[in-house]
Amino acid sequence: MRCALRLALLPALVGAPAFAFSLWPFSTSRFTKNELIQAGDLGIGDQRIIAFGDFNGDQYLDALTLDNDQQTLSVYLWNHDNFAYKRASSTRHPAPVVNAVPGDFTHDGTLDVLVMSTSSKSGKLDMALYLGKHDGSFEKNTLSISSSTDSQPIPADIDGDLKIDLLGVPYSQWSTSSLTMWQNVWNASQSNPTLFNLADPKFNGTPCTPANPHSNAVIDFDGDCLADLFLLCDDGGGQRSFEIWLNKKEAGFTLAQRASLPSGVQSVSFADMDRDGTTDMVFVTCSSVSQSTGVGSGCSLHVAYNVQLPLCESTTTPAFNKDGQRVCRQPENLCVSDPNFHISLEEGGNSYTRVPFSSFIPGTTGPVVLDTTFSPSLPLPVRIGDANLDGYPDLAFIFATTDNAHTPALLFSEDCSHNAAGCSNKNGKRGWRRVTKGADALGRIRDAKGVAFLDVDEDGSLDLLVQRTGAQGEGSLSFIQNNFYYDAFFLKAIVLNGACDNGWCTDASGSSYSPFGVSYSGATYKYAVLDTQGKRSAALVGQLPQMTYHSLGTPYAFVGLGRTNNYIERLFAGSTRHAREHATVLEGVIPNSRVVLSPPPPSSESIHWKKELFLRPGEWIPWVTVVVIAATGVLAAIVGVLHMSEKRADELERRRTSHSINFDAL
Repeated sequence: MRCALRLALLPALVGAPAFAFSLWPFSTSRFTKNELIQAGDLGIGDQRIIAFGDFNGDQYLDALTLDNDQQTLSVYLWNHDNFAYKRASSTRHPAPVVNAVPGDFTHDGTLDVLVMSTSSKSGKLDMALYLGKHDGSFEKNTLSISSSTDSQPIPADIDGDLKIDLLGVPYSQWSTSSLTMWQNVWNASQSNPTLFNLADPKFNGTPCTPANPHSNAVIDFDGDCLADLFLLCDDGGGQRSFEIWLNKKEAGFTLAQRASLPSGVQSVSFADMDRDGTTDMVFVTCSSVSQSTGVGSGCSLHVAYNVQLPLCESTTTPAFNKDGQRVCRQPENLCVSDPNFHISLEEGGNSYTRVPFSSFIPGTTGPVVLDTTFSPSLPLPVRIGDANLDGYPDLAFIFATTDNAHTPALLFSEDCSHNAAGCSNKNGKRGWRRVTKGADALGRIRDAKGVAFLDVDEDGSLDLLVQRTGAQGEGSLSFIQNNFYYDAFFLKAIVLNGACDNGWCTDASGSSYSPFGVSYSGATYKYAVLDTQGKRSAALVGQLPQMTYHSLGTPYAFVGLGRTNNYIERLFAGSTRHAREHATVLEGVIPNSRVVLSPPPPSSESIHWKKELFLRPGEWIPWVTVVVIAATGVLAAIVGVLHMSEKRADELERRRTSHSINFDAL
């Protein structure tokens, strides 16, 4: 009888877990291991990603790809439900594409694409604009643009009207090599509108001849939250220097610093490497570079720190000395210009670090600094992003092994108390350590040709994109999911360009959409935050400072806040708008959120920005809901029991009173 009962109950017991799982309200995690995980090509296939952008305004990151023929451009939209990309449109350009720059060039809240392609004439770069339709597709007709030299022009708001201009050398002026502005004069109300007019930018001096390839950028250097201009100059004979031109709004650009760079300099990148609220320079030098493999020899990593006014140690620390000179910035005055700033290139001090690449990964040939699989070869800078959310930018690059393998590497930034690489001279501010534990997905790749940071599915972790040659037979793309369980917080922020008067845009069919996909260059973010030890620090992040040579920048700024759940005391956001107030401030910003900021339209005299904050729906929200419901149920039960107990006591008291005899009445 017992055996029969057990056999009868066995199917029910076996099916119970499946039944219970079907009633479980939480979805299983897609990635469970605490490591970097190979996620495949996520539906893109055998393509080269040349740019990122939000092509349909859904606040998810989409991809612009280039086929192997180097002429077919495709837009892949991110599908959150399927956790994959899906092709939305394809366009074949008539000439080999060199670069493609997404941006809202027509100032209508949709993402257009500026395509740069090779020309029949040597040294000439043809350009055309594909007008976006807010669904990942483009209008049939393109806008032709005046050609440039093969030193690619940079997109930037030069005249302060929040419209994307271009700054470079037109092919018609190649003999003079003088910087010229493609001034955005688009007016959709005209019957045959013109996009650009060539004009002289307002420089208070003569800028240098841009190098080719260059690392020109728009990012704040003097600390006033207004994007300045960085030029990488060609001094002849293979020598390079740089110029920093400060943005003085209507007064134009003024030269603030010019300095020679070490010989063999490659690409230059920018980030606040020591989290002090300033823009630092990161670049690579090599004694030689193979033009066939792109591998550098005798290479070193250089970090040139920006020396300027620091953050005051506390809110009670005076910002001025007895002579009335400002000596520090209070948290409420982070966007204060320091005219005495300078980028230090003096070795031996605490403001300049040079580290041989062999210190990071001993026994390797050197880093890959050129992608020779593309025509013409692409410069490969060291990619910078905060992968572990500790508030200090980390590094990613490709290194070559002695057996000719090209493998991506991730370096975490560490304090010099940990004796990391870069701290051997005892003067460095930060060091770096290669991530090996949990990074097998990177180590198994041997055919990498490019690497970049991005946030796949907008889940708050900074993931990696590795572009590959396909020599391993594993495709040409690998997304590496960052699944380290860090207990740190982040913030995403994006400044829009004021299109549609910061409201809803309307297309020709009458459909409305939000102008989220604009890819606006030049925004600046500064914030102050308290860490777990009560120490206040400041940091600076730029939005799309570089968009040339397949820079693969994301349209938003991703900020690691470290292990603190405090509100961000103050978040300053600066635009390139030529107005008395070009920046705004938000107080008490919630961590793990996304901030969308819209400056006043160019024609408006208002100083009020539109501010929106979106909380990320994390996996903890269902658990919080269950806890709240359970706690409410427990409290309701306690209240019910106490209520019934009190009601019972009242009834007993009433009965005792009714049976008592009133002797006074007798």
